[in-house]
Amino acid sequence: MQTSSNFGVYVHWPFCKAKCPYCDFNSHVRHEAVDHMRFGRALVCELSHMKTLAPDKTVTSIFFGGGTPSLMPPEAVAHVLDGIAELWPVAAHAEITLEANPTSVEANNFRGYRAAGVNRVSVGVQSLVEDDLKALGRQHSPEEALAAFRLAAKIFPRVSFDMIYARPNQTTQQWREELATALGEQQGHMSLYQLTIEPETRYFDLQQAGKLTIPDDDHAATLYDITQEMTAAAGLHAYEISNHASGGNESLHNLTYWRYGQYAGVGPGAHGRLNGQALACEKHPETWVKAVEQNGNGVVEAQHLTPAEQAPEYLLMGLRIAEGIDLERHANLAGEMISAEKIEALQALDLVQREGHILRATPRGRPLLNAIIRELHG
Repeated sequence: MQTSSNFGVYVHWPFCKAKCPYCDFNSHVRHEAVDHMRFGRALVCELSHMKTLAPDKTVTSIFFGGGTPSLMPPEAVAHVLDGIAELWPVAAHAEITLEANPTSVEANNFRGYRAAGVNRVSVGVQSLVEDDLKALGRQHSPEEALAAFRLAAKIFPRVSFDMIYARPNQTTQQWREELATALGEQQGHMSLYQLTIEPETRYFDLQQAGKLTIPDDDHAATLYDITQEMTAAAGLHAYEISNHASGGNESLHNLTYWRYGQYAGVGPGAHGRLNGQALACEKHPETWVKAVEQNGNGVVEAQHLTPAEQAPEYLLMGLRIAEGIDLERHANLAGEMISAEKIEALQALDLVQREGHILRATPRGRPLLNAIIRELHG
């Protein structure tokens, strides 16, 4: 039966220079200096609390997300990594990722991050079109983005080239040209996300006011198909809906999520899954840091999930990846097997395929995952 023995640590750094209009992550802009080391110490303190919930683990991956983790000084990153190593054994070949914005100031920190132990950087290029970068609220130019990516590729063993497509007014030809340039730069991993409009974002307000139009479903599907076609031709397999890699370059940390493994999440707004508990931390950064200093952690939700409650989460995460889900593992959680008739109906539509006890979404089915999951769990 398929299981995930990996254990990840997610570290959330909530601060950004500016709030991008499409972003619904827990990110905050501060116009006064942030006490980075105060937050670094609080992260280690909260990690100590997580150790009490998951004492017998070996860390296989660490991920600094945000926000903008590349605003962290290298000494703060080193402090957190040292703290993790003091709390848990860290696997010899653990993947340690930091998300980075490709501005010149943040790129200058790359050597410090590498010295601290970071061995993988995910570079948020987002676009190689000047006007589109401005519309996305990005603070770098295409030239700065490429320069930062090339620098990262020289310093870190592994790098990811990250972009957003299905942007306002984007044509298929424009995306082909842009993606071709990116494919010429990539070093084995690309995260290519389709723009979605999320509530409580500036883009959502503009769309509601009729001032923003993004590609309709048919056009977005065409852009998705182009993405799959071009990445596959370049030797990058789609191991997850939005993530493409050559063999061995897949993101181990994100695979831990998608395989429904266990991970500790620390920092403002971070989430975790530990020994059947769903954990969530206070979102507001200053409120979170005070709570940690006073109580040892900033956890505001700690819900015990029954196996039946874990089953739909496993299904949702596992069908995102090319390897699919283990039907026996799902049945052990749900208390019953997924109906064979439901699976066969989806097979007849070429939306899923079954090999023994493994169920996968087909290339045709992957863009329709929400509908597939509704059918399987309905």
